[in-house]
Amino acid sequence: MRTVDGINTKIRQGQVVVQTAEAFKARAKEQGIAAAAQAVDVVVTGTFEPMESSGAMLNLGHTDPPIKLLECYLDGVPAYAGFGAVDVCLGASQPAVAGRGSDLGDTEDVREHGGGHVIADLIAGHSIHLQATGHGTDCYPRTSLEASITRDTINQFYLFSPRGLYQNFIVGVNGGDRALSTYLGPLQPRLGNAVYANPGALSPLLNDPDLEAIGIGSRIFFGGGVGYVAWEGTQHFPLQRRLPNRTPIGPAATLALIGDAKQMRPEWVRGCYFKGYGPSLMVGVGVPIPILNEQVAAHCAVQDADIVAPVMDFSIPRRVRPTFGLVSYAQLKSGSITIEGQPVRTAPLASIYLARQVASELKTWIETGQFELAAPVAPLPTDRAFLPQDALGG
Repeated sequence: MRTVDGINTKIRQGQVVVQTAEAFKARAKEQGIAAAAQAVDVVVTGTFEPMESSGAMLNLGHTDPPIKLLECYLDGVPAYAGFGAVDVCLGASQPAVAGRGSDLGDTEDVREHGGGHVIADLIAGHSIHLQATGHGTDCYPRTSLEASITRDTINQFYLFSPRGLYQNFIVGVNGGDRALSTYLGPLQPRLGNAVYANPGALSPLLNDPDLEAIGIGSRIFFGGGVGYVAWEGTQHFPLQRRLPNRTPIGPAATLALIGDAKQMRPEWVRGCYFKGYGPSLMVGVGVPIPILNEQVAAHCAVQDADIVAPVMDFSIPRRVRPTFGLVSYAQLKSGSITIEGQPVRTAPLASIYLARQVASELKTWIETGQFELAAPVAPLPTDRAFLPQDALGG
């Protein structure tokens, strides 16, 4: 039995043994779970994927005379100003509005620019155009504001992802007769391609399926800086059906993540756009898993061949779509799956290459004493049901 405090002592003494998820899985396969658990203190996981349920909280600082923001646009992207006087929230998937102070050209440029790009530009140190109006009150008499801001000229700038990590997801295909633009990217007609969003055995939450090691307060690698698990994520559904190895057969647990965006790096936070769908944000996240006992080690030893995801047909525009069954991540990563006797090429939405780099960088941080683990202050709930709004359909 290990403790997080004991592991942190080894980190300070330069004696900690850290392995990436892939290296640990290979070790466990060769030496067995017990030997691997005894030899390794921490397993580091990683992902780099779109996290459209993300946003940035900014405190712009008070002007003279002061203003209480009514409407606010950052490079033409609306930011929500219903907080304190100069606090705003910028959503990653919020598109820009033409004619709102941005230097974007035609309509297509505006449509492809969104909150994710503004967040990424701020992290990269770029100047952002601010255009705002005020309520006009006795204590906040100013009614308009136009300026340029950077991450260094505002008080607070932190990234908050209400649903920053998924424990498994779906595979998207298109059984219809026309191409579809989706949050997984383009899906070609007549089962022309299949896109999967989760990196499989590299993914943080698939290495801790019952949330034994990860909880509220866990310290993580977030966008190239230090972040924390803030709460359960939106659409948190730990009651998803599971295989005997405890990995879920579809979307299950989620995490809400938070971190200081001023510490983040542009290579790990990138704005993106899905044609025909909208803007989003790609973020690198790494989660260290302390090997507290053999059970935790056994979960970290899970292989792509032992994790499955459902293949969903996006040509049916319903919340509950038809499924072509389950496929393993080993099959998905082979480049092709078979659906109804037809070979279908596959591609990941997450970057496996960059997910490995996230894990590798976090490994280095821990080994060099730059990053210590944080024990959860509270567990994540394991009894949340998924509540649809079918009554609101029509």
